[in-house]
Amino acid sequence: MTNQSKIPVIVNGAAGKMGREVVKSIAQAADMILMGALDTSPEHQGKDAGELAGLSEPLEVPITNQLEAMLGYVAGERQMQPGVMVDFTHPSGVYDNVRSAIAYGIRPVVGTTGLSPEQLQDLGDFAEKASTGCLIIPNFSIGMVLLQQAAVTASKYFDHVEIIELHHNQKADAPSGTAIQTAQLLAEMGKTFNLPQVKEEEKIKGARGSEAGEGIRIHSIRLPGLIAHQEVIFGADGQIYTLRHDTSDRACYMPGVLLAIRKIQQLKSLVYGLEKIL
Repeated sequence: MTNQSKIPVIVNGAAGKMGREVVKSIAQAADMILMGALDTSPEHQGKDAGELAGLSEPLEVPITNQLEAMLGYVAGERQMQPGVMVDFTHPSGVYDNVRSAIAYGIRPVVGTTGLSPEQLQDLGDFAEKASTGCLIIPNFSIGMVLLQQAAVTASKYFDHVEIIELHHNQKADAPSGTAIQTAQLLAEMGKTFNLPQVKEEEKIKGARGSEAGEGIRIHSIRLPGLIAHQEVIFGADGQIYTLRHDTSDRACYMPGVLLAIRKIQQLKSLVYGLEKIL
């Protein structure tokens, strides 16, 4: 396969833990080519993205912090397929990153969570006007999609449910985008959960977690040693039904990331959630 027929990919957040896994996976994918690696951390500027990701040989793609220049460079490669930017950065900058990519005709595949509903709406409108595909994926794990589908099924039979999400203590946003998405899927079932049995009083504010709509509560835990974990706990008289997904290695997200890079070439607007492209 020639370079011209491969999908050109930029990884934004390439020096992070997820970014390094993405770099490694793209380097090993026969139908993709890493065109750029971006990161804002000063200590990684100029380092080879492949070596930083732990590959045996360098990719000759240096880490840079020049997002606009990289987007313009890839957009100018007219003999290649449309470019894709994979973003695993920080909630504070992801909105601007995605908007810039769309403006250059580069298709964003976004794993960074923390976008507000208003930002998602604005990006959706912008992508549709530009006829440019954009994928916002709170969780790239196939197992998590299956958990959410099982939770939706269970919600037909249970009236009480709470969500616990557990992540490493370097995660900036809470609740996680995955937990919020799970709560949204349950809220769309057309029923209100957890109707109060007593008048509750929080002795410490936040003790009952955050309410995500339709009575669904989310509890967030942040500890070193964790990666990404989620429980959806249903309760009824005499029984508890627990769905849990645990991540032990970030490699579990890579099949979903590669699928998104391939599928986004067919899209002309913003799509939210991995389940929409499976």
